[in-house]
Amino acid sequence: MAERIKKEDVARRLATRMDTDEATATAWVDGVIETLYEAFKAGESVTLPGFGGFFVRPEPKSWVFKFNPGQRLRALFGWSSTHTGKR
Repeated sequence: MAERIKKEDVARRLATRMDTDEATATAWVDGVIETLYEAFKAGESVTLPGFGGFFVRPEPKSWVFKFNPGQRLRALFGWSSTHTGKR
């Protein structure tokens, strides 16, 4: 099984990519996670182009939560995809 990275690792990688410090990157990661959580809690679905869509639907006794991966992720894992790479 592939290695699992933690939030701290994501923040460190983001800090490097964005040329900022880890505290700022951690604040951005937390902000994105909280924003997604609030959207789902409000019954809203979220689409992140290039990554995928998260869909929520309230049911009588529970909620349905689904993830539809974007074409870039589909291509990465060898799933049916129309992704052709960077343009």
